[in-house]
Amino acid sequence: MAPSLDFSNWWPKDARKGTPVVVKMENPNYSVVEIDGPDAAFRPVEKSRGKNAKQVTWVLLLKAHRAVGCLAWIASFFWALLGTIKKRLIFRQDVAMASEKLGKGKLLFTVIKAFLVTSLTILAFEVVAYLNGWHYFRNPSLHIPRSTDIQGLLHLVYVTWLSVRADYIAPPIQALSKFCVALFLIQSVDRMILSLGCFWIKYKKIKPRIEGDPFKSDDVEGSAYEYPMVLVQIPMCNEREVYEQSISAVGQLDWPKDRLLVQVLDDSDDESIQYLIKAEVAKWNQKGVNIIYRHRLVRTGYKAGNLKSAMSCEYVQAYEFVAIFDADFQPNPDFLKQTVPHFKDNPDLGLVQARWTFVNKDENLLTRLQNINLCFHFEVEQQVNGVFLNFFGFNGTAGVWRIKALEESGGWLERTTVEDMDIAVRAHLNGWKFIFLNDVKVLCEVPESYEAYRKQQHRWHSGPMHLFRLCLPAIITSKIAIWKKANLILLFFLLRKLILPFYSFTLFCIILPLTMFVPEAELPVWVICYVPVFMSFLNILPSPKSFPFIVPYLLFENTMSVTKFNAMVSGLFQLGSSYEWVVTKKAGRSSESDLLASAERESKIMNQLQIQRGASESELSELNRLKEQKEAAPVPVKRVNKIYRKELTLAFLLLTASVRSLLSAQGVHFYFLLFQGVTFLLVGLDLIGEQMS
Repeated sequence: MAPSLDFSNWWPKDARKGTPVVVKMENPNYSVVEIDGPDAAFRPVEKSRGKNAKQVTWVLLLKAHRAVGCLAWIASFFWALLGTIKKRLIFRQDVAMASEKLGKGKLLFTVIKAFLVTSLTILAFEVVAYLNGWHYFRNPSLHIPRSTDIQGLLHLVYVTWLSVRADYIAPPIQALSKFCVALFLIQSVDRMILSLGCFWIKYKKIKPRIEGDPFKSDDVEGSAYEYPMVLVQIPMCNEREVYEQSISAVGQLDWPKDRLLVQVLDDSDDESIQYLIKAEVAKWNQKGVNIIYRHRLVRTGYKAGNLKSAMSCEYVQAYEFVAIFDADFQPNPDFLKQTVPHFKDNPDLGLVQARWTFVNKDENLLTRLQNINLCFHFEVEQQVNGVFLNFFGFNGTAGVWRIKALEESGGWLERTTVEDMDIAVRAHLNGWKFIFLNDVKVLCEVPESYEAYRKQQHRWHSGPMHLFRLCLPAIITSKIAIWKKANLILLFFLLRKLILPFYSFTLFCIILPLTMFVPEAELPVWVICYVPVFMSFLNILPSPKSFPFIVPYLLFENTMSVTKFNAMVSGLFQLGSSYEWVVTKKAGRSSESDLLASAERESKIMNQLQIQRGASESELSELNRLKEQKEAAPVPVKRVNKIYRKELTLAFLLLTASVRSLLSAQGVHFYFLLFQGVTFLLVGLDLIGEQMS
């Protein structure tokens, strides 16, 4: 007997009303009619009620088609996701990498990949355990079965993992966390002492002062000799965006023209940029500024080699001081009058350092966070060390050196990428003193893109460790006081250059995420929350307008410790990237307060006529050719700058790990665990892709 196909229950029926009446007909040729009520026969006929087997088949086929389409969409989605990951890891956003470069994986990122795989495996066990109600090892309600009670292999594996975690994994993590917490507290005490010293300087209004008017003389004929001979150097390399601003600012310095010489030290390998810089130098030379252009064919030693080559010129012997400005720095016209007089009647003074101020500090979130760090560096670290120790690290620019101090300290050396810190340490070992002027500010730029910022931070953190290896014997055998040696070794190098990135990376980027999978190694709340927030408040005090960004600052600084730790290790052990110099990309921002530069540009047409009158035909043809090349140069397009996803995801990872440690007792451990696993996966993929690129 064929099965009956009753599809009547597939469609809803109206509720029956009234008493059903059945009418039977004796004639078999008539159909049986069932009437539900007295008005049923007069209702309109519903065509949809007449479903047959053919229509039902079409409905089933339609549903099957939709199901197959959904599966195909899911398959295409996962295929596209895998393709994106492949591009991210191998091609780095459609840019093919050489096969030999892909094989050069660094140890740090190999460890990160291994840690990523292990973490995801443990995460799978944690999810299954939570769904089965096993929870934690120390849960009193957790039933640990005996060998006779084991119901499945997965349960046995999980219980074994709990035992191994509690007996073998948690103890070393706890020991390492205690060591890092001790370093964290030492560094926090150092920051607090520096902040208290800054408050004392503000309260007592302590700052270097110039007694009287150093340029005033009763002898009118000999008054010009009150101005010492000053050499100004502008080292640059392929600085198309900012060369004009820096040369223009230095050309307007308020100093006697016959006692000032400007050296434009160009290491550019792009001929078009060389022509543009030559044209700018020629323009200011025609205006009466004593300025010369120097170009090296071989860029050996980077910036240190450039400065060393310039100082070897014979005419430099006639000058007493040298001021150095990087290509993006724009000093005020009175810069030399605010700095050079401090050398008068102070023969032990070797360096006068001015403070940086940033024209693009409000450009994006990255520039705001950099402004917080650099404001604390200058106003707190540099100022306190300058007032109480007469020593700090030279910033490489916006400073004036006594040439005698440079020569007696050995001059510029090409052995590291932090030639500024190198010469400062050697000058300090030779007994020279430094002065920091917090009131004298020089306009400059901070990197607006993460790539430029990361490369800058790599150089700033790998160079000091490389220098520490080279300078340690000289520091130990020097004749300076023991407390000065201790300050150089323990505070200047170890605490602020080595310990800081080490504990930041280990404590907040390794141990804190590990607490997701090893609850026995839980960190105290004051380590996760209270002390870091308090230290962040101290860091933001020099820039009070940045208080709304305290949370992104705290998270981003911890995530950047990955880059800083990698750089520190490469510098300490002299790995391949420890002597890598990449010029920081500039955007060429101009300041609204730079009125003199804007007025100079407005009068460009008027000055061009004077230049042509005093130039020969060959010079005019050269200037016209350079002008045409400058006009034909492509106009730089402003790029949209964003902080990379890995920094934000790792920041949220640390934040949720902290919150999870506070709320795990309330039963929300599982949800934070899932979120942390996803974010950690994104972080691992981005870090691997960055390393391969």
